[in-house]
Amino acid sequence: MYIFDVAEFLGFSSCVQSCLEYLEAVPWVGDEEEEKVVSTVLQLQGEGIGVNPVLKRVSSDVSNVPKDTLSHIIELVLKSNEEKGRREMKSIVLKLLRENNSLPSYARSTDTCNDMIYRSCRSCLDSLLSLFKQAAESTFAEKPSNERDPVVKHIALEADNLSWLLDILVDKQGADEFALLWANQQELAVLHEKLPIVSRYHVSCISGRLFVCIGRGELLPSKETRQLLLQTWLQPLMNDYNWLQHGCRSFDRKLVEEGIGRTILTLPLEDQQSILLSWVGSFLKTGDSCPNLQRAFEV
Repeated sequence: MYIFDVAEFLGFSSCVQSCLEYLEAVPWVGDEEEEKVVSTVLQLQGEGIGVNPVLKRVSSDVSNVPKDTLSHIIELVLKSNEEKGRREMKSIVLKLLRENNSLPSYARSTDTCNDMIYRSCRSCLDSLLSLFKQAAESTFAEKPSNERDPVVKHIALEADNLSWLLDILVDKQGADEFALLWANQQELAVLHEKLPIVSRYHVSCISGRLFVCIGRGELLPSKETRQLLLQTWLQPLMNDYNWLQHGCRSFDRKLVEEGIGRTILTLPLEDQQSILLSWVGSFLKTGDSCPNLQRAFEV
């Protein structure tokens, strides 16, 4: 870079061009060196010097790209059913998204994937509803395991997809619409009680995650959405609560109970009283098999 700076200062164009060819070919070590190279090269962009080969290493000159790299990876992960590969790629995508805002402007991924994420959410919800309808049929339990197991596994997969998409949207501060989508799944909630707990509890994990996010202020849905979310999904979550505590390793009872309580306390007082009095009745019947909302009740 020192030779490059001197050649540029002296107007030694052939040397500058040689430096550019070298920079295009040599590996750049670390983010700091990349930033230095690109910022220096960008200064020459308007001087008629051929800097594009260098800049193509960090940006594309193709216009109207249908989707960015992260969006494409997200779609591939959603379609995969290979557990280890899914787990590692999900972690990588979340890490990249979290680091995206700290990158220099030329290297940032464009924010074009939100629409794709919500399309994917709706697709997963449609698939989940169709699977619930299959599993809720009176003859489903009588089918051989080789017909039942793929449906149960697909339910778990779609629920996992939705949980991951919710995590992405929370990181991107764009999950309010997801809360509305989930609150409007009344048909799914009605079918929920017709399925065995082992087939359906993955769906309750999504509800629990949403209550945690609202309780932390990570998403701010409208009052009507919060009311509808509790109305639609609190009882199914309570029905699965005992299983979630003992059969789901990722379930954090303390966080979920705090999230439910804080969500309830965001509502008008009359709604708080109605929900918490209903909770008291359930808690007196089932004890630890029901969320402990004592803190919210005391408030």
